[in-house]
Amino acid sequence: MPIRPTLLLCLLLVFGFSVKGQTPSFWLTDPKAGILFQKQPSPSVPTGEPTEKISLYTDSLYQSMDGFGFTLSQGSASHLLSMSDSARQTILHELFGSGENDIRISYLRLPVAASDLNAFPFSYNDLKDPKGTDPTLSQFSLSYDTLDVLPILKQILAINPKLRLMASPWSPPTWMKDNRDTRGGSLLPEFEASYAQYLVKYIQEMGKRGFTIDALTIQNEPLHPGNNPSLLMLPEQQARFIGQHLGPAFQQAGIQTKIIVYDHNADRPDYPITVLSDPIANPYIDGSAFHLYGGQIEALSEVHRAFPDKNLYFTEQWVGSPGNLEGDIAWHVKNLLIEAPRNWAKTVLEWNLSSNPELTPHTDRGGCDRCLGAITIDGDAVTRNPAYYVIAHASKWVDPGSTRIGSNSPKGLPNVAFTRPDSKKVLIVHNNSAKEIRFEIKENSTSFPASLPAGATGTWVW
Repeated sequence: MPIRPTLLLCLLLVFGFSVKGQTPSFWLTDPKAGILFQKQPSPSVPTGEPTEKISLYTDSLYQSMDGFGFTLSQGSASHLLSMSDSARQTILHELFGSGENDIRISYLRLPVAASDLNAFPFSYNDLKDPKGTDPTLSQFSLSYDTLDVLPILKQILAINPKLRLMASPWSPPTWMKDNRDTRGGSLLPEFEASYAQYLVKYIQEMGKRGFTIDALTIQNEPLHPGNNPSLLMLPEQQARFIGQHLGPAFQQAGIQTKIIVYDHNADRPDYPITVLSDPIANPYIDGSAFHLYGGQIEALSEVHRAFPDKNLYFTEQWVGSPGNLEGDIAWHVKNLLIEAPRNWAKTVLEWNLSSNPELTPHTDRGGCDRCLGAITIDGDAVTRNPAYYVIAHASKWVDPGSTRIGSNSPKGLPNVAFTRPDSKKVLIVHNNSAKEIRFEIKENSTSFPASLPAGATGTWVW
């Protein structure tokens, strides 16, 4: 018996207009209600008329996405190695697998040698002689990373072989620096060529072990020499280093790894603009990377406007312990997961993948003693922390190669939308108001009703 038009209209009002007969999948985080990235049986159908509308503009195409993820520090790797084999495989599959209950992390950042979440600082070319030098890098070795980071990375890539890797150095070997210390100091001009070859060797040695480095940032936080390890690298030197040394060295070695500048806070967009303005360095540079411990996320768009042919990446933000689940999720979702892509970022990476209850290891003289991982590992027990849920809302559904598409931003409902390579649409919305909001999601002739409680985040997929 044919469905009467009035009955069809009622069904569409109840269940929402759908794509090819399918209602959207809906994942919700509502910390007030204790709901943390949980699939809902069906998108909630609010009573009453929607007060707002989110419209997707599928013809407005922006940047393609490379992925969402974290940094695999030495500390993170050591926590995972401390687990039993079965427990480690279970959590790695949850993090990097593509099963129903997995969050499908697609991008990892790797420190080049030590970061401040190591037990102690080291480089890949340390010397026994405190006054020695090794310009030919005869003593280069991947060193301590072979004991923890690389074994864990191998297990991760066995689960997700398509995972993309970005590498970031915290400091060159001390003999290349004017203060001969892991902390602070500057790269001596006479060792810029050697340092370029050091980075070439790193990428080559990682490649021999099956690890392809997709992108390299020149220096983690080049304006923060107070960390351990760290390096002060002003934009003029970074431009010279790339243009005269690293770019040509990559070219000569046939290395395809992308070169990314800056990798620091959004309060200094002038830094990457200065580097990108150098006519010798510019052709070698893929784009710029940012953190958000200072400044406003909109600064990424300032760099995009200055150099629209160069890419942008968001590469680090930490959640401090003990943290505030409700507040941390809300801030990170709005500013990073939503606003970073809306300001042209191709990646959204939170800081460390894992921590332990003691928040160790970390270096002395500036190592982070409050950095809470995406997960906390205590023996075989795992606690999921705010950054886990933030990244999950995108990583599970926004495949690498997805394209950000246009969407309006109604009051109280910051959002970002993507179209995937398989043509499915993904919409991430956060309610940053003080009350529940009923709204309509509309894509061309398709629309459906939705609602979000105050402070909640939702991901719709259809």
